[in-house]
Amino acid sequence: MPDAPEPVLILTGPPGVGKTSAAVLLADRFPRAVHLESDRFFSFIRGGFVEPWRPESQQQNELVMRLVGEAAAGYARAGFFTIVDGIVIPRWFLAPLREILAAAGLQASYAVLRVPLAACAARIEEREGEGVSDQEAIARIWAQFADLGAFERHAIDVEGRTPEQVAASLAELLAAGRLAL
Repeated sequence: MPDAPEPVLILTGPPGVGKTSAAVLLADRFPRAVHLESDRFFSFIRGGFVEPWRPESQQQNELVMRLVGEAAAGYARAGFFTIVDGIVIPRWFLAPLREILAAAGLQASYAVLRVPLAACAARIEEREGEGVSDQEAIARIWAQFADLGAFERHAIDVEGRTPEQVAASLAELLAAGRLAL
């Protein structure tokens, strides 16, 4: 196991932007890699689940992000390059995830994929029964990534790019340290 594990990459953006496709391809570039889909952690909740985009879901969302962070930290400490794929909005979800990783002594990187809202909506319509399907909720989530403030340097426009091209760009940006938090 290396002395300093690879950074944990938090790969985010609105629904339909291509996070999962890029994450799978990026993970495949490394001999030891983990792809954690944070959305799956929400599906573990069987009773008392609140859709994560609703205002009353704040406590649930913070808990889930902390659990995702603990899982990511465990894999990274074991020497795996770890990608956390999910909707990690800076104002809501980034802080609890970042706190867990920092407490574990791990470096985190953050990448926000962007495409126009219409492209996200079209991709989501192509999916069958997966994820967020409420167009109003999608638009609200998309808007959360439109102005990232201090995190703007982590935004990557991926419109018209293939998942392979996005994964290659992410690998280059990680190697250059340009996505570090």
